Amino acid sequence: MSNYVTKPIPAEKPGVALVTRPWGSFKQFANNRDCTVSLMTVLPGQRLSLQSHTGRAELWIVIDDGAVVQVGEESRPYAAGAEIWIRANEKHRLSCAGDKPVRVLEVAFGNWQQDDIQRYADDYAR
Repeated sequence: MSNYVTKPIPAEKPGVALVTRPWGSFKQFANNRDCTVSLMTVLPGQRLSLQSHTGRAELWIVIDDGAVVQVGEESRPYAAGAEIWIRANEKHRLSCAGDKPVRVLEVAFGNWQQDDIQRYADDYAR
């Protein structure tokens, strides 16, 4: 496996700013930061491969209840609104335990490349 580190990767979860307004509030997860944002949707009973990346760290923001996330050796359910920090080179996996799809917003810091995926287990034999 190649090392795809070409951009700075934060060692810790970047600060999240909560901005309040008269109508409510919003969170800024990557204010003026170099990052890639993806919306992942996992179907009921399905899961991503157990994987890691050399070139990026990821902040996962759970949108729907029913997400099960494994980071390292620990796997546990997360409710909507949860934020999970996944460091570079850390094994991780997203699963859908409910009867409806789950969505997770991924904010990746570093160099996002498909070739950067190191798979340890995969239900789809990739």
